[in-house]
Amino acid sequence: MTQHVLFVCKTCAFSKDDRHYLEQPGGAHLLNQLSAAYEDWPLHAEFVLQAVECLSACNRSCAIVLAAPHKTTLMFGDLPPLESAAAILELSEQYFASTDGVVPWKERPEILKKGILARIPPLPG
Repeated sequence: MTQHVLFVCKTCAFSKDDRHYLEQPGGAHLLNQLSAAYEDWPLHAEFVLQAVECLSACNRSCAIVLAAPHKTTLMFGDLPPLESAAAILELSEQYFASTDGVVPWKERPEILKKGILARIPPLPG
């Protein structure tokens, strides 16, 4: 089975106005929220939850990327770190189920209908 990856920037700002909340960047809070839900998530064996230092979306609050071989890579930003984990995992399930990595706007969880930063085609071949 193809391995899927959910990249989470652990250094993203908490919000547009505040880099930190309770002495941690927003990305660390989002990663903590996702990590707490990850082990009980039905697809945890299909996804790698990968923290990264930077996704170069620094003018946006929390950013994530969904990637897999032969699928479109999706990047989202402006995610509220304390309220997005369940929606991100739902989107990850939709991404996993899609054959090409494209999750139609209408089908995405509400919080992920905006904030898309990139849709990168798969490598040819």
